[in-house]
Amino acid sequence: MRVAVPLDKASRILNHGPTVLVTSQHAGRRNVMAAAWNMTLDFVPPKVAVVIDKQTLTRELIAASRSFVLAVPCVAQAAMVTAVGHNSGRDLDKLAQHGLQSTPASLVDAPLIDGCLAWLECRAYAEPHNEQVYDLFLAEVVAAWAEDWAFADGRWIPQADESRRTLHHLGGGRYLSSSGLIDTPR
Repeated sequence: MRVAVPLDKASRILNHGPTVLVTSQHAGRRNVMAAAWNMTLDFVPPKVAVVIDKQTLTRELIAASRSFVLAVPCVAQAAMVTAVGHNSGRDLDKLAQHGLQSTPASLVDAPLIDGCLAWLECRAYAEPHNEQVYDLFLAEVVAAWAEDWAFADGRWIPQADESRRTLHHLGGGRYLSSSGLIDTPR
């Protein structure tokens, strides 16, 4: 039987792509947040879109630096992804708070979170209307990295080890991987 879905939950019907971590840095401050609303836009040059709320520190840092990293976390990082998505970096360094190790990106001023499966270094386009009205940041991917065991020859490599698979956000601290549902504490 067909049932109505509340409109504030309607995005979850389509929102099953990989969840990403967005890292940003400017003037000595850094931050990490989780983002489920992200997508690729083009092949050459590669472009991405990500929604970043006006109230976040990440938004402030990206607006100042015009750069960020999208990192693709794995199932082993699910609880951390939920945690960095549910607290603010305004009063603390979330990377330090959650014990995250990182390395500098090669072309942008934002950290690469260790333990992830892949990373996209991005330079944001100046799109004031999209940013103010839709919280939408469009960016060119200027460098891309992946673990060789996770992604090769332009394709994801199926992982027998559940902990090495990508996360797909369903909302409310719930994720799917290719093998089933994962619940995390909220």
